[in-house]
Amino acid sequence: MAEQIIWYLEMRDPKAHHARAIPETLGVVECEIPQFELNRFLYRLVGTQWQWSEMLEGDQNEWRAMVESDAHRTFVAYYRGAVAGYYELYRPDGVNVEILYFGLVETFIGMGFGAGLLSHAIDQAWRWRGTDRVWLHTCSLDHPAALENYQKRGFEIYHEEVAPC
Repeated sequence: MAEQIIWYLEMRDPKAHHARAIPETLGVVECEIPQFELNRFLYRLVGTQWQWSEMLEGDQNEWRAMVESDAHRTFVAYYRGAVAGYYELYRPDGVNVEILYFGLVETFIGMGFGAGLLSHAIDQAWRWRGTDRVWLHTCSLDHPAALENYQKRGFEIYHEEVAPC
């Protein structure tokens, strides 16, 4: 059975963020009115290439409730009118923000958007009043540059595990 490595990373101080500017050609908009179907679309659009399927197989009502809760925020990045990527922030406990999903559409990988969009996500997480910690997880099935990008922005690994694919 194939295995993957899962890394859990965190940032406990906003001063640890080594920000990269978001490219001027990339516009990022928060979806202030939750739309569960939009989140499903974005999850598929970005995640299919990385074998994201867990949320599609799970209880859609639980997923919908999470997306529609005050603890959840969605941001979409656009390049020349096209969806270039997105991220979701989730803070169910009021202090620990998880960058729940983050990624670029395959067409836009390699255009220099990743570091800037990640910095945007980190900034939004820290600006969310009451945040004490920002965290995320990634795995060895993700883009080869993902872990390095997270670490260059200031995240530190706090846990690592091996799991079946």
